[in-house]
Amino acid sequence: MNVTELIKISIILLLVATGVALLSRRLRVPYVTGLVLAGLPITELLSRRIGLDPSLVLNLFLPILLFEAGINTDVSRLRSTFKPIALLAGPGAVLSSAIIAVLLKFLLGLTWIPALFVGVMLANTDTVSIIALFKEIPVPSRLSTIVEGETLFNDGAALVAFNLILQVYSTGSLTLLDGIEQLLLIALGGCLVGLVLGYLSIPVFARLDDPLSSLLLTVAVALATFQVGEFLDVSGAVAVVVAGLIFGNFGLSRNTSASSRITLLSFWEYASFTVNTFIFLLIGAEINPVTLWRTLLAVLLAVLAYQAGRILTVYPLLAVVRWFDRPIPLRWQHLLFLGNIKGSLSMALALSLPTTLPGREFLITLVFGSVLVSLVGQGLSLPWLVKRLKLSQFSETQQQVEGLQAQLMTGKAAQDELDSLLKSGVLPRAIYEEMRSTYQVRIAGAEKALREFYNRRPDEFEAKSGERIKLDPIRRRLLLAEKGALNEAMRKRILSEDIARGRIQIIDEQLLRLDDD
Repeated sequence: MNVTELIKISIILLLVATGVALLSRRLRVPYVTGLVLAGLPITELLSRRIGLDPSLVLNLFLPILLFEAGINTDVSRLRSTFKPIALLAGPGAVLSSAIIAVLLKFLLGLTWIPALFVGVMLANTDTVSIIALFKEIPVPSRLSTIVEGETLFNDGAALVAFNLILQVYSTGSLTLLDGIEQLLLIALGGCLVGLVLGYLSIPVFARLDDPLSSLLLTVAVALATFQVGEFLDVSGAVAVVVAGLIFGNFGLSRNTSASSRITLLSFWEYASFTVNTFIFLLIGAEINPVTLWRTLLAVLLAVLAYQAGRILTVYPLLAVVRWFDRPIPLRWQHLLFLGNIKGSLSMALALSLPTTLPGREFLITLVFGSVLVSLVGQGLSLPWLVKRLKLSQFSETQQQVEGLQAQLMTGKAAQDELDSLLKSGVLPRAIYEEMRSTYQVRIAGAEKALREFYNRRPDEFEAKSGERIKLDPIRRRLLLAEKGALNEAMRKRILSEDIARGRIQIIDEQLLRLDDD
């Protein structure tokens, strides 16, 4: 394909995406589902066939999406939900893959290696799909953190497991112990690569005054981290996620100017949105409706198999969580079960299957069909499910409180920026004091209104609103700050371990008693 053809096709895809954006809002259909459906007839309308290139997805699209998700993920929230995330993305992914493989072997008569390949591909919950949908559907923040955290890390698990099965197919030998050892080494190696490159990028970023140069650095870090990870035979996907987390939580510090932060985060939001748009249109273009219809029964059995794998991992594993962490509400577990949408990575792995693998074309059709059913069926039903489970209900009072909190946060952020401008000599003190006092009036008004909300007697408050304002998210942040200070004091030998551990245990018990936000 020459450059002129590529530009023409890109223009067509962008125009189609614009039409989908307009229609999806009017019809209240998730944007990603609309893109897939719009992509189905594209190949017939164009003069040549287009579709997903697995190397493009793995080496360009995936690092961009994972890095963008990483820099927008709060490490403190991820840390507070790490246990359920680790269970679902680690043992959960492996167990689900095994269950799907066993079911497909007996339902469709596949041999073990093809069944394991498909099991890994269909056990993976797609990062792109679920994060795109969760941006449109508001759910409790802890639930969204668990879902997004699982999808971020199980991409790495899927790639590692796929390569291990590929090694078994190529060499014909791999013991269980060797497999577990390689799995741990590849995952931990990916974490190490991400930590090193993420931290190395921070001092370079701090020396760059130009926001555009900073953008170039972040793009280089995202793409290079994946390539370095793959070159060192560790998980490039895990490395990119960790590098994104490090950069987003420690690189974008308070010393970074507001304009630089906005420019950088806006760029990555746009890059992620653009990549999402092309991926889902190309997913639709890659699927042949005629071939899908011929294999519809096998596809439905595969969907049944991956749902069975999901139900047999989510509920038992999350039932165990209550023994050592805050329990996960049953309604949340229903969403985790039914929200395991498949997407681009599953299709890219299917296209990466060895050409010598028996029944390769059938396996690709099976995965593609399952992805389409998942994106359309689960994608369309997810907003209904969230509403049915009453996960996105916010009272009028809660909206008022969050509006006041937004007013307070923006006012204080503006004052911080004014302080920075005064220190750097950009603003004279007279103008600084005048502008600061304007923001101070706004802050004082918000503080007064919030104080009135928080000081109301519970019975009076419940009579007027039917619901108490939840302070548990704020209490949780305060307790986590206390816990962090104790850990730091213990590390620096300021406090003895016995005293610090005892206090940490009390804080953990208080955290467990808080309601989920």
